[in-house]
This record gives sequence, C-alpha cells and structure tokens, in this order.
Amino acid sequence: MKIPYIKCHGSGNDFILIDEIENDFGFSEKEREELSLLLCDREDGIGSDGILFVMPSEKAEGRMRMFNSDGTEAEMCGNGLRCVARHMIEKLGKKEIAIETEKAVLPVSQVEEIFPEIDTFSVMIEPVSFEVESLPMILDGKEAVDMKIPELSEERTFTALSVPNPHIVSIMDSVDQEELLSVGKKANALPEVFPNGVNVSYVQVLEKNKIFVRTFERGVGLTNACGTAMSASSLVSTILGPNDLDTPIVVINKGGLVNCVVEKQEGRFSIQLRGNGTNVYQAEVDINLDARTFEVSEKQFFEEENAIYKKLEAFAASEIGG
Repeated sequence: MKIPYIKCHGSGNDFILIDEIENDFGFSEKEREELSLLLCDREDGIGSDGILFVMPSEKAEGRMRMFNSDGTEAEMCGNGLRCVARHMIEKLGKKEIAIETEKAVLPVSQVEEIFPEIDTFSVMIEPVSFEVESLPMILDGKEAVDMKIPELSEERTFTALSVPNPHIVSIMDSVDQEELLSVGKKANALPEVFPNGVNVSYVQVLEKNKIFVRTFERGVGLTNACGTAMSASSLVSTILGPNDLDTPIVVINKGGLVNCVVEKQEGRFSIQLRGNGTNVYQAEVDINLDARTFEVSEKQFFEEENAIYKKLEAFAASEIGG
C-alpha cells in the first residue's frame, strides 16, 4: 500500500499527516493502531509523536483523528489540530473553517502571526471541565484544584482538568525535567486514580502572561510540546497565578512558543491556542503491514519554511536561558 504523507509539527510536537479525503484507504481500526506503532517509532520507523488522519466529515470541512505513537487514540490534540487546520485551510482556500474532533466540532482559522514570517493558526480548545469524572480521575470530591496527590508527590500540588483530554498541572518556581518524567510515569501506572491515564505538566511563571511548560504526554512520554497541555496550563496559571483572561499568554516550550487566550463565558472556560503548523517535508511510504516493513520515497523538504521556524526556536530558547 502506497501512502502519501506530510511530516509536520506544531511547536516541535511532530506528526505524520495522512489525507484520507484525497485518498480513501479504508483503514480498519486495527490498521490505524498498527500504522501508528510502526511508523511513529523513532528508532526503526519514520519517527513522530503520532499520526494525524484527516478524514471527510458530515459536520465540518474535515475530521481529525490522532493516534499516539503507542497506538492509542487521543481525544484531542491541539498542536495536531493546528497542522490539520493549515492543511485544510490551504486545500480549500479559506481563512476560517471547522474541524470535527472526537468531542466537538471546533472552529479553526488563520490569524495574525505570533512571530515574524510564521503562518499562525488559531484553534479553539473545548469543552473544558474541572470535574474529576470528566478525566476520569477517581477521587473523593467533585474537583481537584491545587491539591496534593500523595501517590505522585509529597511536595507538589496539582490541578486536574479535561480539555477534553485529561490533564494534571502543577505550578512551580523551576521545572525539573527528571522529576516530571518520574511523576508522569507514576501517574500513567495508577489505574486506581487515573483509569485512562493522564497528561502531566509542570509550569513555571516567567512573568505576567508568560509561562514555560514542560509535559509528559500520555501515550508518548516527554514531548517538545503538547497543545492541550499548554492550553490547560494557561488556564490553571490564570485561575491560580497572575495571568489574565482575554489576554494572549505567551507559552514557551521546548519546541518553540504559542499564544493562548483564556476566555470565560456564562461560567464556562474555553481557550484559543494560536501557533504554527509547519510542514517539514512531504513523501510517500510503501508499507506492508503484514510483514511490518515499509520504504519511504519521493521525500521533498520545505527548506525555507523550516529555516524560518529555526529562528522562532532560537528565540524561544533564549527566553528560558537556552
């Protein structure tokens, strides 16, 4: 089976994008899982955090499904949604469209650049809930806001929320990556607390309306960035920290930066996630799933686009001291 694909990323969170509107491959659910396990592998595969399947939709201009590198499907993926938004906006020649995700049909649009020469796409992150059953999280009580989870850490406090995939966020003076790795692994080996696993983010407030976020992503591990985690972290740093509603919050991550705008209407939160959707290269993969073999051909890099993104990466690194 020959499959054209685009290797792309949002804030360094990288994906293999497969367009099923252009090509009706008729993948089974098992084949989607197997493709993710085979192609996302960074040692023996193409290497990525996940696969974005762009599909026809009866409710919107397109539908997104994202499978993690471990073969599981994510309820939502903010960085991936920006890549899909870019793909569909360019395909249709429109500035504003809607994309169907598992939990909601979400508006996406091309907006003002967050960094010179970086095409920027805004996606709405919702529904948002602080109710622990929405993650789900097993806990006595309806919400877990700024509280200790003894199974994870005796020092840290966490806030649990779904956006709509599950997250716990801890605000601290300085992000310890090794501690985050340990806590993230613990959290995803605790079915008695997090039956479906959970994304774990450590957040450092750099200044008002500017934060640094590092995330252990469920199904992936430590990633350069996680769009829903940056959105969740922006919201938590607004309700517990100094950041403002209805104001762009600069979110620095290992892969670059995004802007998040936290909004509240009629008691409900939503977040606009604004950032890049960068195409690294396009290619074709000839794959035999039965034999678990593949061959990549016709690889064409988008060199100018990648060179421009390097400038954003360098700027983001300078904001956190390297």
